[in-house]
Amino acid sequence: MKRLCKTNLISIIIILVLSSIACGNNNDAPRHVFQIYYINNDETGVLEREYLTDSEDTEAIVHELIAMLGTLSEKLEYKTPLGNRFKLLDYSLSGGQITLDFNVQYSEQSVITEILVRAAIVRTLTQVDGVDNVVMTIRGEPLTDGTGAIVGSMNGDMFIDNVGNEFNAYERTNLRLYFADESGERLKAVNRADMVYSSNVAIEKLIVESVIAGPLSDEGVRATVNAGTRVLSVTTTDGTCYVNLDEHFAQQVQGISAGAVVYSLVNSLVEIPNVNRVRIYLNGESGVIFESINLATVFERDLDIVN
Repeated sequence: MKRLCKTNLISIIIILVLSSIACGNNNDAPRHVFQIYYINNDETGVLEREYLTDSEDTEAIVHELIAMLGTLSEKLEYKTPLGNRFKLLDYSLSGGQITLDFNVQYSEQSVITEILVRAAIVRTLTQVDGVDNVVMTIRGEPLTDGTGAIVGSMNGDMFIDNVGNEFNAYERTNLRLYFADESGERLKAVNRADMVYSSNVAIEKLIVESVIAGPLSDEGVRATVNAGTRVLSVTTTDGTCYVNLDEHFAQQVQGISAGAVVYSLVNSLVEIPNVNRVRIYLNGESGVIFESINLATVFERDLDIVN
């Protein structure tokens, strides 16, 4: 009987010890949650994946997130921002700013891909307490954008296109869109009030898609862009909106001038405060000649074409 009681006592002690260990492990569970931003396989946007860490030190967290930005998915469901042909040579963190220095191959990316890479990196790293902005350099020289302007300091708010299903709400907005007049040579502005749209869609993309969809029956204007055109991506950074369309854009609407086509998009986009300039790409290609217009141009608002 005594042996039985002793055996039971030992069993109880073992259970208590194991329970204590389990509780201790729970206390050591990851305490910080971050979103790692990657590029989708179509290179039309970014998506997010949750990452947990128990690191407390800012530099240690930054090191982990940078490592994750270069870690390839086993299922190949997305592309890694730091897993391309270029290399991250070095990085440093000082005064709330992280500086990333890349080799020259970074500049060989297409404009659209480079913007997505930038967006993914900046949005990931600026989640860390103590990291307010990101600066990128190429072998110590300032990074320049597709227009040749220095990019400078960046934060996550500069990259407006929403990702995944991070938002589910609907919003209302007023748009001022430009379509062709009866001649097909010039533009007329139309105002659309209280348009309801999903906040999963960036306002720039909403504008481009609205121009492609054409005017409403009572607006008294003509469509400018081929209705079969598909929007591959729309990204805004540093005041420039980069619009990537498929090849149907090159199939001109009968009776509409090339200038009316291009500036219906440009003038509509520049109506919003964060867009000052527009670049247009066809299937990611820059410098395509659309009728007499070189799409490598950095387009700005043109009111001379508007009635």
